[in-house]
Amino acid sequence: MIVGIHNVTSSQRLIDFAKLIFGLNFSHLVVTKVGGTAAQAGVPEVGRLALKQGKSLIVLPDLKDAITLLSPNAVYLFSPFAEKEIGDPSFSDRDLLVFPGVENGFSKLEQSLGEHVTYRGLRNDLGPVAYASAVLYCTSVIGRK
Repeated sequence: MIVGIHNVTSSQRLIDFAKLIFGLNFSHLVVTKVGGTAAQAGVPEVGRLALKQGKSLIVLPDLKDAITLLSPNAVYLFSPFAEKEIGDPSFSDRDLLVFPGVENGFSKLEQSLGEHVTYRGLRNDLGPVAYASAVLYCTSVIGRK
């Protein structure tokens, strides 16, 4: 699986998200629409983390660019605000799982770029990193039983 974060402006949120992804042993992190301190201080720090751990980091201007360049089999936009729930999914290595970097999730235009979903039972707004942590734990550990 390729994991991404979209529309992040907080450097600490970006660093925490990268630590989560790399800590759960995902190899690929895609960051799209990065701005503010996340672009200035977060991206260099995450680059160092990726290099140290032998992981890949791709930073792109927009989610459309990631979809075009990576050509994933499927794109899942995870948000606690999504209407569609999924449970115990099995993702392929070529699927792109994207999480919002802001509290209010994805815009309507962004939702049209993939399947806007939430993991079964995770409708509470825990914040982007905590929500991603719960979803990725469920999909990587529970989903691989």
